[in-house]
Amino acid sequence: MSLAYIFPGQGSQAPGMALELYPSCKEQMERANEILGFRLTDIMFEGEAEDLKATRVTQPAIFLHSVLLAQSQAQAPDMVAGHSLGEFSALVAAGALSFEDGLRLVALRAQAMHECCERQPGAMAAVINLPDATIEEICAGIPGVVPANYNAPGQVVISGEEAAVEEACAQLKAAGAKRALKLPVHGAFHSPLMEPAREQLAAAIEATPFQAPRCPIYQNVDGLPATDPALIKAHLLQQLTSPVRWTQSIGNMLSDGATHFVELGPGTVLQGLVKRIAGAEAQIEIEGKQ
Repeated sequence: MSLAYIFPGQGSQAPGMALELYPSCKEQMERANEILGFRLTDIMFEGEAEDLKATRVTQPAIFLHSVLLAQSQAQAPDMVAGHSLGEFSALVAAGALSFEDGLRLVALRAQAMHECCERQPGAMAAVINLPDATIEEICAGIPGVVPANYNAPGQVVISGEEAAVEEACAQLKAAGAKRALKLPVHGAFHSPLMEPAREQLAAAIEATPFQAPRCPIYQNVDGLPATDPALIKAHLLQQLTSPVRWTQSIGNMLSDGATHFVELGPGTVLQGLVKRIAGAEAQIEIEGKQ
């Protein structure tokens, strides 16, 4: 059996998240509150869903929850991957990045992305049941919109300027998409509109010590396994303005022998995506820890 840990990204948060972990992880959770300069755990445990939607809260909360779960597992992974934000959790789980450094980078990333959205609001939309190539072709003909998340076969998210996303949705529906539905976000994540955030994060990532991970990490930018710290850093930064190639990442993990996937963090979204990517005939096990 080859064990793969996978880590969710923004959108999987929920009220009460990680509360059951507090008794055994109190010291690390309080350290996270100290690093962030506010009581993240109070919002996680007692906040409403709306309180958890703020990017500066969402990203550190999911990171903290995911990393603590990974640390509690009895068996070390043979490979790891994380969806967008989840890539930071994966890097900590694989030993490439310390918990403290990972949290600081996630907090900075969240703030930088929030400021991007404030300066230049954007939009994202989920496109269902259309070939990737058709989506890419339509987006290429509309300035200001790009594919942002290749989540699973027949499930792609596009991102960019609001008017461009709306025009793309109209063309995608005309091309046969079952749905082309705008998402309830105000930012164009994983698009060129995130360039100011990328620039803001560049110096921090460069100054942060990364180690060679204990196992390969399949990174969002190209879906390929990486172990070289310099390459991991470059891809982590590039990720902000590039699409998340989750379909390709999971496909490559399967090709490289992954037979057991464990989703570590709030929610179950990744388990469903892995099932779609692997196909009904795949002989694999998929589970979640929350």
